Amino acid sequence: MKRIGVLTGGGDCPGLNAVIRAVVKSAVNDFGLEVWGVEDGYLGLIRDRMRPLDMKDVSNILTRGGTILGTSNKADPRRSKVGVDAAGNDVFEDVTDRVLEHVRARKLDALICIGGDGTMTGAAHLVAHGLPCIGVPKTIDNDLMHTEITFGFTTAVQTATEALDRIHTTAASHHRVMLVEMMGRYAGWLTLHAGAASGADVILIPEIPYLLDQVCAHCLQRSRHGKAFTIIAVAEGARPVDGDYVVDRVVQDSPDPVRLGGVSEVLCDQIATRAGLECRATILGHVQRGGSPVAFDRVLATLFGHEAARLAAAGKFNELVVQQGNRITTVPLSEVADQQRTVPIDDPLIAASRAVGVSFGDES
Repeated sequence: MKRIGVLTGGGDCPGLNAVIRAVVKSAVNDFGLEVWGVEDGYLGLIRDRMRPLDMKDVSNILTRGGTILGTSNKADPRRSKVGVDAAGNDVFEDVTDRVLEHVRARKLDALICIGGDGTMTGAAHLVAHGLPCIGVPKTIDNDLMHTEITFGFTTAVQTATEALDRIHTTAASHHRVMLVEMMGRYAGWLTLHAGAASGADVILIPEIPYLLDQVCAHCLQRSRHGKAFTIIAVAEGARPVDGDYVVDRVVQDSPDPVRLGGVSEVLCDQIATRAGLECRATILGHVQRGGSPVAFDRVLATLFGHEAARLAAAGKFNELVVQQGNRITTVPLSEVADQQRTVPIDDPLIAASRAVGVSFGDES
């Protein structure tokens, strides 16, 4: 093992640079490895955009948000856009052979892939074609299987909590129902934790489909008991009982084409009409993925990055670095690909939130 590559795939999040830093410094200082950075995730493998990384490249990036390598949530070697046909339709091809050719040309012995479930699915695909890979779990959604937590999640919770706190004051001033929509796709971890931390009155997550009448009833009940406002933390993947997800758009050239979003605006109109209450909706959007990582994520990212470099040096591949029982360990990449970890209904934070009066919109 002489030279390894590192890439960041999927959406950006706080802590990516901390992992890159730990990989490079550990690989060079402890294991005598050379590290190359792949630009823009799998797109860099497809287009052969790679560069060597040394100590100077990763100096002073621990606290910086984003990723110095860039990223892409569209690129996929299994289905890469190669052009447009005569009818104007996108044409896709499997370019895995091209990727492997570029890897061989750069003399990379292995690849460290930092990302979420889509990135790990791509890594598992490359493993199946003979390229040794090691995964590092990244996502603000906290929805990767077999790890208690992903780096970036804690920072996103802090960002969303601060936003909810600010919404709280304006809601109280104007006596309104205020809905704050958060990311998370089909998992409610971010909304649950930020909602609980900020004292939201209603928390709506994908794992617990809501009843509109119950949401309205909770808002009206608060009004009758002298509470002139209601804060609703709503996940982008929240949906009504027997209802569908609200889709913001479909990105055809993406491995994950469906983009959720807008459920808070739909709910805002419905609550205003049915309950007769003044409502406003705020969609936090990409602000949740930005900014400097909090201390916890810096530490976790450093531990993950060092372990990934150690595994590469030891020749232990096709594993995902995870945290289980507050310890850093690994699980096979194949056990994570094409899966998503959602909030269990018996999660202690759900029970604690109900006990302090939070509604999940599902009361009979």
